[in-house]
Amino acid sequence: MLLMTAPMHPLATQQYRMIHDIYVLMDDGDRRVLRPFNLSTSQYALLQLLDGEAGWRLTDLSERLLLDKSTVTRLIDRLEQAELVRRIADPSDRRVQRVLLTVAGQRQRDAAREAHERSLERRLSVLEPEEQRHLSTLLAKLCRGLAAELNQPEELQGGPAHA
Repeated sequence: MLLMTAPMHPLATQQYRMIHDIYVLMDDGDRRVLRPFNLSTSQYALLQLLDGEAGWRLTDLSERLLLDKSTVTRLIDRLEQAELVRRIADPSDRRVQRVLLTVAGQRQRDAAREAHERSLERRLSVLEPEEQRHLSTLLAKLCRGLAAELNQPEELQGGPAHA
């Protein structure tokens, strides 16, 4: 009987799939950790950016979180209903709103952050400390390389060239 083996993929494809799978597993772990705080991963990311003083403009939050403005508005609506954030008029432009963290939002964010950090330490403890340092070095190098590629003209990025 012949055993059918999966076709071998190029190393880059295998690595991409592993990174993708790790992302999915980490995201699922994040969702589980944040569930008791009634926060989605996007809400948590938004709370991480905010403070109780200057706040952020909606447009800037959208750009930083890589989310559509309408998505950020919905996130803020939900967080505002939970009294974790509030909107104020921007002092330099009354047509613009800034989002600030409330005291309750700060407490919720800090508690969620503590639980999230403990969870990350537990999940990544499968690697020895030296392996973790090596992984950090490799991931930083990969991140720099990917960012540098995004800054190149599109025809040098390996995609189809535009005429």
